[in-house]
Amino acid sequence: MYIKQIIIQGFKSYKDQTVIEPFSPRHNVIVGRNGSGKSNFFAAIRFVLSDAYTQMGREERGALLHEGAGAAVMSAFVEIIFDNSDDRFPTGKNEVTIRRTIGMKKDEYSLDRKNATKTDVMNLLESAGFSRSNPYYIVPQGRVTALTNMKDNERLILLKEVAGTQVYEARRTESLKIMTETNNKREKIDELLNYIQERLTELEEEKEELKDYQEKDKERRCLQYTIDHREQLAIAEELDNLEERRNAGAENTDDGEERFRQGDKELAGIQVEINELKQQVDFLNVDKKQLEAERKEVSRAKAKIELDVKNLTDGQSAAQQARTQYQSDVDALDSAIQQHEQELAQITPDYSTRLQEEATIKGELDSAEATRQRLYAKQGRNARFRNKRERDDWLRAEINNSYPQLAKVKAVRVQTAEDIAELEKDIADTEQAIAQLREQLEGRGSNNETMQAQIQEAKAERDRLMDERKELWREDAKLDSVLSNASNELRQAEQELSHTMDQNTSRGLAAVRRIKQQHKLDGIHGTLAELFDVSDRFRRAVEVTAGQSLFHYVVDNDDTATKVIEILQREKSGRITFMPLNRLRPKTANFPSADDAIPMIERLQFDPKYKKAFEQVFGQTIICPNLQIAGQYARSHSVNGVTLDGDRSDRKGAFTGGYIDNKHSRLEAVRNVSKWRGEYDSHKARSADVKRTLEKKDQEITRAVGNLQKLEQKRLQQEHSYGPLLQEIRSKSNDVQNKKDALDAKHRAMTKIEANMRALTDQQDGHEAEIASEFKKALTQEEETQLENLSSTVQNLRQQYSDLAAARSELESRKTILEIELREDLRPRLDQLQAQEFDDRASTGSRGTLRESQSELKRINKRLATIESKLTELESSLETSTARIQELQNRQTATKATLDEIALTIEKSQKRTEKSIRKRRILTTQAAEVSARIRDLGILPHGALEKYEKIKSDSIVKRLHKVNEALKKYGHVNKKAFEQYNNFTDQREALTKRRGELDSSQNSIEELIQVLDQRKDEAIERTFKQVSREFAKVFEKLVPAGRGRLVIQRKADRGDGAGDEEDGEDGVVRKESVENYTGVGIS
Repeated sequence: MYIKQIIIQGFKSYKDQTVIEPFSPRHNVIVGRNGSGKSNFFAAIRFVLSDAYTQMGREERGALLHEGAGAAVMSAFVEIIFDNSDDRFPTGKNEVTIRRTIGMKKDEYSLDRKNATKTDVMNLLESAGFSRSNPYYIVPQGRVTALTNMKDNERLILLKEVAGTQVYEARRTESLKIMTETNNKREKIDELLNYIQERLTELEEEKEELKDYQEKDKERRCLQYTIDHREQLAIAEELDNLEERRNAGAENTDDGEERFRQGDKELAGIQVEINELKQQVDFLNVDKKQLEAERKEVSRAKAKIELDVKNLTDGQSAAQQARTQYQSDVDALDSAIQQHEQELAQITPDYSTRLQEEATIKGELDSAEATRQRLYAKQGRNARFRNKRERDDWLRAEINNSYPQLAKVKAVRVQTAEDIAELEKDIADTEQAIAQLREQLEGRGSNNETMQAQIQEAKAERDRLMDERKELWREDAKLDSVLSNASNELRQAEQELSHTMDQNTSRGLAAVRRIKQQHKLDGIHGTLAELFDVSDRFRRAVEVTAGQSLFHYVVDNDDTATKVIEILQREKSGRITFMPLNRLRPKTANFPSADDAIPMIERLQFDPKYKKAFEQVFGQTIICPNLQIAGQYARSHSVNGVTLDGDRSDRKGAFTGGYIDNKHSRLEAVRNVSKWRGEYDSHKARSADVKRTLEKKDQEITRAVGNLQKLEQKRLQQEHSYGPLLQEIRSKSNDVQNKKDALDAKHRAMTKIEANMRALTDQQDGHEAEIASEFKKALTQEEETQLENLSSTVQNLRQQYSDLAAARSELESRKTILEIELREDLRPRLDQLQAQEFDDRASTGSRGTLRESQSELKRINKRLATIESKLTELESSLETSTARIQELQNRQTATKATLDEIALTIEKSQKRTEKSIRKRRILTTQAAEVSARIRDLGILPHGALEKYEKIKSDSIVKRLHKVNEALKKYGHVNKKAFEQYNNFTDQREALTKRRGELDSSQNSIEELIQVLDQRKDEAIERTFKQVSREFAKVFEKLVPAGRGRLVIQRKADRGDGAGDEEDGEDGVVRKESVENYTGVGIS
């Protein structure tokens, strides 16, 4: 075994973790500069292995921690790892790690990386040879020098320490202390034995007198027992009679109470039914008022519709005649317009053809005129020029001058063509718009009928929605009344439930329900009472078993419970006990397999996921027929037994029972609260649904009314838009005519422009041809011939043009007349007739057609019949409900009278019972006093009762008086002489035995002291022998020429000046006690 590695951190100068390795199994030398930590390294080893650093205070521990710059060191540790390959440490491992950690408030050890106590570590070190009795396995600095300079007596002390005599000294001192205590105890025992012997001598004299007294006292007790026993039997008989009368009265009382409970329950049911019927009557009256108001409203609407039907029927014949005349006028105008349009259709193609021929002839005429004029101009200007050059210059100048004119004419032609195309497009678009407007005008009749149908549908939809809203209003009013009643009942039920628990629990339950809703905690399941159901037969037993646990809240886990408790504490909202399902560990009960033991949990109906909670509360309880059987099973099977009446036997032995008022049932109160809370929540949810439906219905009615208003507005716009429509048609027709006129003008202008452009072009071509020809003063023969031909051609073309213009003008006049008649006369008249017909229709539509009015009248009659039928049903229901209420009230009065009689009977029975109870209490007290007197008599001799059984009570009383007189002379007798004598005798025997044990212990201690002294002497002599031998060897090595020895000095050596010497080889010459040694010298 040797140190293999040392780890130091935070200890003195070693702030950071320092690992020192490897170490040699033999010798290791630590060298370094001053202040490098050599002493602290040695101190770290002593810190773990020696007792140098024990019982340290806070300041001493702080001194061991590193102090320097940087963060403060709060703890330090030194860890030493031993090589245990030789199994010096009995751990079975090749390495042993010992660590000691110290801080300002801690000092801990660990062994092989596991926490260990200081004792465990020291025991392990001692097993490896690190003995606390020999602290010299670590030799600190200066110890060798101190050993060298020691005095003789100091060396002797050191020798004792090395030999380990401290253990022997401690054990010897402890043994002497025990022996001293033993001597003290033995002296006290001797004193007590002397006192006991004196008292026994005195008690021997008192025993004879006490014997006579005891004989008289025995007779007295027998007589007194006989009297008390007879009195006890008489009291028991009277108590039995009282119990029989009480049981008979209790049965009658129970029967009366049961009938009273049944009657009270029946009375409550009657009252509930009366309240429901009254509420129903209120609802029926509200419905009746609403239906009567609706009947009046529908009747007024019916009278108005009937008047409209009469008016429409009267005006129907006149309207028919007017429409016949209107149709005749429209047919005549349609015929005239058709004839004009047919004639116009025949004239228009001929007119267009003649106009085209006229334009063609006009173009040929203009061309011929232009050619002839050019030839005339050429003939006249040839005389102006002297030569060809002058002529060509002038011609080129003319050509150049004609180019801008030709460009201008072309530009005008392009612009005119664009204007013509635009006009043609505008005319086509306008004519198409006019056609659409005329179609719209012609279809206004059917549109009006369609619009009227849509308006009627919209009205029907509006009326339907309003009827539905009325029904919802009625239901909402009913629900408000029902909700108010349910709220009152719930408040009353919650008050009754709160009376069965303390105020903090009541406030806590209300707070938990509110917290569950506010924080959306689905893990809160409810109170235990809310999560199960049980039949009324077992209800009382279940209530007694659960107690306040009925109001424990079941939650899914402890996190939910913690969160709710924190909120309750923060809001100061009461106290609640929670049952987290994940933390419940119910024990399995040992239920008896018998018909008279029913496990209570089998009679409960609950969700299986709450099974742990119910096993926790009811899992150790059985239901038994009576308390006796419950107590037997409680003792034999360690379960809780409870009867159907609520009497309970606890498995720990306690019995609980008595009267329970059934009117204040917790489960019944919880059921009542659950019932009314369910009704309240359902009615509230239904009320919210109805209100949301009402809001949606209001929105639908608003949309329906808006749609109806839009249709009415659209119809009005349609009625008032006929004039603007006609005006628009006229306006567009005039616009088309104007555009056509403009188009004709543009066509004529286009013809002229093209003629001018051809003239300019021909002029340019002629000038170009003239430039290319030879210069002559006169025209050529061809030109002369051409000029002559052109003159006759121009005359012919002018005649043709004149004829064509006259024919075209005649057609144009007829065409214009037809168009004007259509535009200015026939079509306006037709539009006027159509407008008149539309106004008639519009007027009729505003009042409503006869068919629609008759349909509305039929709907109103049907609605009125429905209302009358509902009113009849309501009247019948009101009569039935009123009769039922009267019947129930009569029944309620009779039941109350019966209950009053039963209550009077119960009251009388209770008074008799109270009187019996008072008498029973007195008799019970007397019986307890008699029993106490009998117990005070103590143990009686055998046959004490039979001895005086046939003697009368008067004789026994007289004999008892005589015995009491005789006992008066023994008043000074020590009545406990026998008892004291026996006690003192027992004490003397016990003390004598104890003294013998102390003598034996003293002998053992003396033997132990002798053995310890002997072992101490042997240890010192053995150690001195080894040390002396090693000293001689070391001295011989240090001083080869010299010799050194250790000599033990004794007290006897002081007289003769010499002492025994011992060289470590021969042993001690004679053995003497260590106490005779005075020192160890060197010679």
